[in-house]
Amino acid sequence: MRDLLTFDFCQMEIYDNHIITTINDGEHIVVEQHKVLLDVAQTYFKNSNFFYLSNRINSYSLDPKVYYQVSKIENLVGLAIISDNNKAIGNAQIEKLFYNKPYKIFSNMKEAIEWGNDIINNT
Repeated sequence: MRDLLTFDFCQMEIYDNHIITTINDGEHIVVEQHKVLLDVAQTYFKNSNFFYLSNRINSYSLDPKVYYQVSKIENLVGLAIISDNNKAIGNAQIEKLFYNKPYKIFSNMKEAIEWGNDIINNT
């Protein structure tokens, strides 16, 4: 891990080619919070591709418009949701409709990281 960032709504683990985010329980994520991801992407991945992993261990809600904004990050090459909770998986399947880049749902982090690394290696 390169860095660990803590915000009022989440924690972000920064690695060489990806971010793992854990959103706090009970949060409602809106477009304004997307600016945090944009700033982190510009700071840590300015000249390189990266992928984003959402570690869904907590219960929270998300405005689907966030995905439209996240899709605009040019060097973001993929997004994965990691959860074994049926409700979170169902929400993630709906959210996928709002995102136009590679997107996949996993039950474990290791598989998600391997998937993201494959995307990085093939871009």
